[in-house]
Amino acid sequence: MENNKARVIIGEAESTVIEWKQSLAETDEVIEAAAAFANTEGGSIIIGVSPEGEVIGIQPGKGTVEKLVNQIAQNTDPKLHPKVTTEEIDGKELLVVEVKESHDHLVLAFGRPYKRVGRSTVKMSKDEYERLIFEKHKDKLYFDEQICKGAKITDISKGKLLSFIKRAREQRGLSIDSRLPVADILGKLKLTKERQLTNAAILLFGKDTQDFFLQAELKAIRFKGIDETGPMIDFKTIGGDAITLLEKAENFIFDHIPMRAWIEPGKLQRQEKWLYPPDAIREALANALAHRDYSSPSKVQVRIFDDRMEIWNPGLLSPPLTLEKLKGKHDSIPRNPLIAKAFFWIKFAEDVGSGTNKIVQWCRKWALPEPAYEEAGGSFVTVFHNPNPDESALRTREKTREKTREKTVEKTVEKTVEKILSLIISNPQITQQELIDKTGLTRRGVEWNLKKLKTDGRLRRLGPDKGGHWEMHDAS
Repeated sequence: MENNKARVIIGEAESTVIEWKQSLAETDEVIEAAAAFANTEGGSIIIGVSPEGEVIGIQPGKGTVEKLVNQIAQNTDPKLHPKVTTEEIDGKELLVVEVKESHDHLVLAFGRPYKRVGRSTVKMSKDEYERLIFEKHKDKLYFDEQICKGAKITDISKGKLLSFIKRAREQRGLSIDSRLPVADILGKLKLTKERQLTNAAILLFGKDTQDFFLQAELKAIRFKGIDETGPMIDFKTIGGDAITLLEKAENFIFDHIPMRAWIEPGKLQRQEKWLYPPDAIREALANALAHRDYSSPSKVQVRIFDDRMEIWNPGLLSPPLTLEKLKGKHDSIPRNPLIAKAFFWIKFAEDVGSGTNKIVQWCRKWALPEPAYEEAGGSFVTVFHNPNPDESALRTREKTREKTREKTVEKTVEKTVEKILSLIISNPQITQQELIDKTGLTRRGVEWNLKKLKTDGRLRRLGPDKGGHWEMHDAS
């Protein structure tokens, strides 16, 4: 019976919520453990138990409990006042310190933050503690809700704003009159504060967003192989507002991932689809831009490898979210709620904490492995896996060669056109034969280029073939 009582009091083993201490000589460790429990899930510290779980007991004096309570309170901030009681097992006395979970997980012991990891008390990293402080004050500290210093209404692109209103009306039924002044529209979108522009207003609709936020660029890289040591096939630094960043990042991805093709029985046409589901790509990019930490100088990144694609955004998950919770039911906790709401209005993202789950569902429907959610180097990473990397790498190389050929042809045409125009500017009476002689083109080549220039509205022939002249026009 006594053994059963001991197990109830001290537990079967040390854990996230149980800590054993041999004696009051370990009072400093008791105080640190109390802070760690408060910063995790709460728990109990049992004093008078060996590391092996043997009840050895202590000999508390008359003021022992009161002294321990005072020591814990004096050395924690905010002050902890745990419940401390005595228990007796086999004639041996124990002290049981019961600590409740803190509402904000910001308790310090001796000026340092601790947390519980398994059966150990460990010191929190500086970044984690600062993130918890941010979460406590996030209603006042959301980056996108802060006033953008130096920004004026003339820094907003009216065209971008009205295009957004039109899309939002079509996609989600947003009812804002586009005939209102720009400042009023921004106010209705909650993108002004105290009649001044917020950071979100510039990030979403700024004419020159990077003039205010250089870190708001996006890096997109296609690596050859399966790691960063491989050569870069393509690298782009993309600038612009958040909506433009997302759309251009999508374009980069579709330029560098292959189409999967197959023949279905009973169908004449070949079936095709992108390697990764477009809906999942858009959701992951929207998450990266809406959840990124803008206080970091790092940029959102897209990294494409032969065997996977990674989308990185600066900033770890906001508590109480964990990597494990992302694939189950969870609240939506955007780091930049105004940007997230704007993305919701134009169907770039979901609004109820279901985005990460939908990414998983889309990948399953695509017959792909589940995406991985990771935290690395202060960033959050979404990883899409390619089940057939060798086949995809071959298709990507073929696609890259084809695009290179197309660009080469385009550049050649541009150079030829410019050469013809230069000759015409120098001599408006120049004949087709003279153009053939000076450009080295065939007659058909010269005729094709002249026809294209006429169709584009850049060139006009006045008078007969002999004795007439060319007239230039500005195509814009």
